[in-house]
Amino acid sequence: MLRSLYTAASGMDAQQLKMDVTANNLANASTTGFKKERAEFEDLMAEQLAAPGAPGAATPGAPSPLEVGLGVRAAATTGGMAQGELVGTQNPFDVAIEGAGYLAVRQPGGELAYTRAGNLRVDATGRLVTAHGELVDPEITVPTDALSVVINRDGTVQARTPGKDTLEDLGTLELTLFPNPGGLTSQGRNLLAPSAASGEPMRVKPGEQGAGFLSQGYLENSNVQAVEEMVDLISTQRAYELNSKVIQTADQMLQRLTSLR
Repeated sequence: MLRSLYTAASGMDAQQLKMDVTANNLANASTTGFKKERAEFEDLMAEQLAAPGAPGAATPGAPSPLEVGLGVRAAATTGGMAQGELVGTQNPFDVAIEGAGYLAVRQPGGELAYTRAGNLRVDATGRLVTAHGELVDPEITVPTDALSVVINRDGTVQARTPGKDTLEDLGTLELTLFPNPGGLTSQGRNLLAPSAASGEPMRVKPGEQGAGFLSQGYLENSNVQAVEEMVDLISTQRAYELNSKVIQTADQMLQRLTSLR
């Protein structure tokens, strides 16, 4: 009887985690470049009450084992890599990544982080930075007297300055690819950090080696679909209620057993 109590409790714990993940997806439905996450689970080792017997064995047994599962546990949270919707902003410093890849930014401590959020700005010295002030890597400086800035699909950044008929090259925005982007860890502020699971980063120009292109004046919305998340909420709630019902039923059966005389 106690197996059902612990098994149902593990199910409630798993559904609570799934609810937490779904709530985080919905909370970030309007976050630039956010990728939805999905909770993944695996069953616990089953308790074997009787082993199967092989035909012709000295002590033959049943062809199938007698096993009882012991519940579920969380295995991982996997990020969905689907492209989010591109939204026009009319801001020349906004860039959306169409396809694979991440922009590299340098944090105040010198460490590199990676992001899909292309809502870039210029700081007091004209350097391209994120909304939180992290420097884009490689560093690109826009002249303070620039009349216009052009970010091409291949990442080249150009500016038109007074007295010049041609565009001046300022540098190139590069993209970073990972063998396993799902292994990146979230640091908040739309930043991701590499890990041993993500593999070695590979810097490429946009459009090369499978990397996406850049679109100036656009931002990539979150790829969260609110309707799908609401359906997940409903199914998670139902599963949670069913597991709690198992605990209530097991408790009633234990009460009946202890009342026997």
